[in-house]
Amino acid sequence: MTPPGQPQIVAIGNALVDVLSHETDEFVATHGMTKGAMDLIDTPRAEALYAAMGPGIEISGGSAANTTAGIASFGTSVAYIGRVRDDQLGSVYRHDLRSAGVQFDTPSATDGLATGCCLIIVSPDAERTMNTYLGASAELTAADVDECLIRAAAYTYLEGYLWDSPAAQDAYREAAKIAHDAGRKVALTLSDGFVVDRHRGTFLDLIAGSVDVLFANDVEIQSLYEVDDFDAALALVRNHCELAAVTRGAAGSVLLSGDDVIEVPVESVPGGTVVDTTGAGDLYAAGVLHGLVQGHDLRTCGRLGGLAAAEVISHLGARPQTSLADAAVAAGIG
Repeated sequence: MTPPGQPQIVAIGNALVDVLSHETDEFVATHGMTKGAMDLIDTPRAEALYAAMGPGIEISGGSAANTTAGIASFGTSVAYIGRVRDDQLGSVYRHDLRSAGVQFDTPSATDGLATGCCLIIVSPDAERTMNTYLGASAELTAADVDECLIRAAAYTYLEGYLWDSPAAQDAYREAAKIAHDAGRKVALTLSDGFVVDRHRGTFLDLIAGSVDVLFANDVEIQSLYEVDDFDAALALVRNHCELAAVTRGAAGSVLLSGDDVIEVPVESVPGGTVVDTTGAGDLYAAGVLHGLVQGHDLRTCGRLGGLAAAEVISHLGARPQTSLADAAVAAGIG
């Protein structure tokens, strides 16, 4: 059990300020983006895209941080480990995450790169295309891993995007070792098909040796195992982790544990309209992790994930705008 007063879940990821703007498909093509993908960009590219984007919103983000905000909205205690600089964006980021109910005590860097950001283009069909300047977040190292937090938490959740940083890979391996030595669980989200393409071999090694719970979507899981058939990917992943939770867009999600294959349909989107798919996978993971630490069965965990994803795609931005705890009660889930 998690000791009283300690967070039940700890997440590690890229600490980024999200900048979201609605743009046309022509805008995406004109600026050389791959629609629906996440590209890593440098400082000049970040400055040029930011200047070209129309009015939007800015909010503290990053995939795993979005997940922690969802977990906190469900009422489960959660902490975040991520690297920001001691600059204005870093201060705003820390304040925003804490105001969402997330414990965030990683010390700010006093030198090196500025706080990172993610420039997100939302197309008319609600698809999101992300351009990420990692900045200080990519300089996270094993020294930033809080051993006490991880030893106490039931789950440590790792963000796949951060695997692009060699130093962060070492941090993840260290965090996984600490968690398992303490009898705790480790979860990983693959984050993006292009990340999987870049790191397939090391991802497979990490999953087979250190991951208990894997989050992915259907494209990512098929890319991981280099198969064209979804069922074939499921047959392979069951040999690598205790639980795989895989989203399938409008087809819902599948939770796979041993011989159990649980198909969960999507939950209704509040208002009936999909506005922005940014954060859907992040919030799905939040619902599933919340359900796991609360001791719910896997079908309920999947429904909680679907509920959180449905809420976040009903508006612009990757954080819930209503209490997920209240939404779950209203829906009779959990």
